[in-house]
Amino acid sequence: MKNVGGADRAIRILLGFALLSLFVVLLGYWKLFGLAALPLLVTGLTQKCAINKFIGRNSCSIR
Repeated sequence: MKNVGGADRAIRILLGFALLSLFVVLLGYWKLFGLAALPLLVTGLTQKCAINKFIGRNSCSIR
């Protein structure tokens, strides 16, 4: 069941791409900040978030 939608989805995708650009630009262990993009992109693109499901939050209007 989808539980990520609307502005929540858009913010996750935009922030994911911004952090992914850090992975390309930064050097050394700072690249780990860029890896934080992966969960944001996955949850934004699939519209499914395990943490949202666990706490009972749903920002998707389509069920």
